[in-house]
Amino acid sequence: MAIIQATIITIGDELLIGQVIDTNSAWMAQELNKAGIRVARRVAVGDVWDEIWNALDEESRHADIILLTGGLGPTADDITKPLLCKYFGGKLIIDEKAKENVVNIFKRLNRPMIERNLLQAEVPDNCTVIQNARGTAPGMWFEKDGKIYVSMPGVPHEMKGMMENYVIPELSKKMQLPVIAHRTLLTAGVGESFLADLIQDFEKALPAHIKLAYLPNYGMVRLRLSSSGFDKEAIENEIELQFAQLQLQVAAYLVTNVDEPMEEVVGKLLLSKNKTMCTAESCTGGYIAHLLTSIPGSSAFYDGSVVSYSYGAKEDLLNVDHQVLLNKGAVSEEVVTAMAKGALQNIKSDFVIAVSGIMGPGGGMSEKPVGTVWVAIGSKEKIETQKLFFRFDRMRNIQLTAVTTLNLLRKFILEQS
Repeated sequence: MAIIQATIITIGDELLIGQVIDTNSAWMAQELNKAGIRVARRVAVGDVWDEIWNALDEESRHADIILLTGGLGPTADDITKPLLCKYFGGKLIIDEKAKENVVNIFKRLNRPMIERNLLQAEVPDNCTVIQNARGTAPGMWFEKDGKIYVSMPGVPHEMKGMMENYVIPELSKKMQLPVIAHRTLLTAGVGESFLADLIQDFEKALPAHIKLAYLPNYGMVRLRLSSSGFDKEAIENEIELQFAQLQLQVAAYLVTNVDEPMEEVVGKLLLSKNKTMCTAESCTGGYIAHLLTSIPGSSAFYDGSVVSYSYGAKEDLLNVDHQVLLNKGAVSEEVVTAMAKGALQNIKSDFVIAVSGIMGPGGGMSEKPVGTVWVAIGSKEKIETQKLFFRFDRMRNIQLTAVTTLNLLRKFILEQS
């Protein structure tokens, strides 16, 4: 039986000029994949009638399901609804349930409502209305020539509610969907090319229906095995067998055999040992703290951070000696060691990361070029330092510093154990 294929069409000039980053497509693709639906294409179009119309015509030739987001607002540039009405040969009517939802939202917010707001409840009379529990614009479900078309708001929170509560369950009812199985592991300290050489025999021996993907990012490489079929147990058993072999192949570089970011790996490790950590950040400006505190429940393993960007902040908040700063400079082994000790003393955590560096684009010197970072990680009993070099733009250097230092702390904790 053929794999069900979908196209995601995102609508809005703001996406094409880079004013808004399209996060909808990535999230939708993940959810569709979990349900057994392959996303074959992703298309972005502006708020232009002919471009949206042509995209619908073109994608209906390739996909079984066409999902649209955007263009359902109350302003003149939001043309998706009248276009869909004409495309499917309907006429706009007021949906009473959607109207009631709009009225209730404005009452709850204690805001005046104008006619333009009520027009949010207009829908083509030949669609199935998807009520919006998180906003004013309803979604619309159409079926034509054996294809399914679903239009949803571009607001991520609203779109996700419709996908989770209506679209995915309804697609699962209407279609016989295969199982799509993935297993992903994370490696660090090794490049993509080296990994490919290391596991080339394993990769060649994989059954044709199991695919291996390399996903490099910020000094790490994820390896993902994928397969699909209609025998759930057989597919999952075969993937598990191959995944176990893959883990043995890359054991020297394996960080985790779960698809999760480095900060979650470190957080789980700390929780398993009932320990906590803190950070003393200069060049990363609190980015490591941001990664850690983005994890729900991180207060159980993360105590806090001192972002000490200036000499004065390093001296006053982390007890770094003024003379050391003058003699060695902020980007030095001596200073990050002092920052780490000061953070442990003041925050009283079990483990620490301290960083100081030159992220660019300016500020580099011959002996300390842009991308130079000194790191200290450790505990009250032992501090280890390392000098790192990165060669990218400011933001990527910050991100690489954060992920690399978290991995250094992970290895330090394991070694101490």
